[in-house]
Order: sequence, then structure tokens, then C-alpha cells
Amino acid sequence: MASMLYLTNIVTGSFINDEIGSTLQTRGSEFGVTTKRMRRCGWLDIPVLQYTTKVNGYSGIALTKLDILDTLKEIKIGVAYKENGKILKDFPANSSKLAAVEVEYITLPGWQTNIEGIREYNELPKEAKDYVERIEEYLEVPVRWIGVGKGRESMIEKTSH
Repeated sequence: MASMLYLTNIVTGSFINDEIGSTLQTRGSEFGVTTKRMRRCGWLDIPVLQYTTKVNGYSGIALTKLDILDTLKEIKIGVAYKENGKILKDFPANSSKLAAVEVEYITLPGWQTNIEGIREYNELPKEAKDYVERIEEYLEVPVRWIGVGKGRESMIEKTSH
């Protein structure tokens, strides 16, 4: 599975994670190829990734656009959905239920340094590695590749660490 390290959406309707949108839109050049409309952006949504992992049986994931988060002092990850203050154990069954959930976040420190030139996992800042490893913990699936720039050469292969 490949996933950006933040969410994007160009259609109207519920999008539960808009808090950091304009920063990610600008840094990530997030606009629709056909419509040229800016995509709505938000923090990484672990419950969505857990659901797609469960349905599709991923054995590894690629995370892209880690470099877009370079300037952030803090980075949030949506780790659970709540309904009426209670954490949901299962992914919402339909879009109206999904639109009604609250997202529970954790906050991690950012690395506030340019990582575009890095080509080895162990050279990433500690905070960036902590972020990637936290995602692995939540998904229970290893991250195999991490994108730190626009070109193919910017894809770091992550081996067991």
C-alpha cells in the first residue's frame, strides 16, 4: 500500500481532518490535475489506514511526502474515532456515520529540518524516524519505503531497524 503522510480530498462532503490544510496544500502542491481546484488536506488518519490494511491484507507500506512535514513544529496523527465520547472499535459503516465522528489525535514533535537530500533511513532526524515508527506500531505493518522528495531517487528503502 502507498499512503501520503497526510490526507487529501478534492470532492465536497465530509472530510474530518482540515486543521492543517492550507500549509499542506501549499507545501505539497495539492491541486486537482483535471479541475485545478485545491485539495482539502488534513492530518494522517490511522483508522482509515487500519481499515484498508484489514480489508486488503498489506504486508508493507510506502509512505510518501514526508518532506512536506519538514517545517512543522508539531505533527498530529489521527489515531481513533469517537462517537458520543466513546472510541469506536470498528470503522464506521457508512459516510453519514463517518461524518459524525470526532477524531482523537496524538501529537509528536516535528523535526524542522530539510530531509529532501537524505537517502538512508538512519540519516533521518530522530523525530522523523519516531513518526514513521509510530505509524508502524498503529498499523502493525512494516513501512518499507519513505518518500522524502519529488523524484524516484528520493524514495528511501527502510529495512528492519
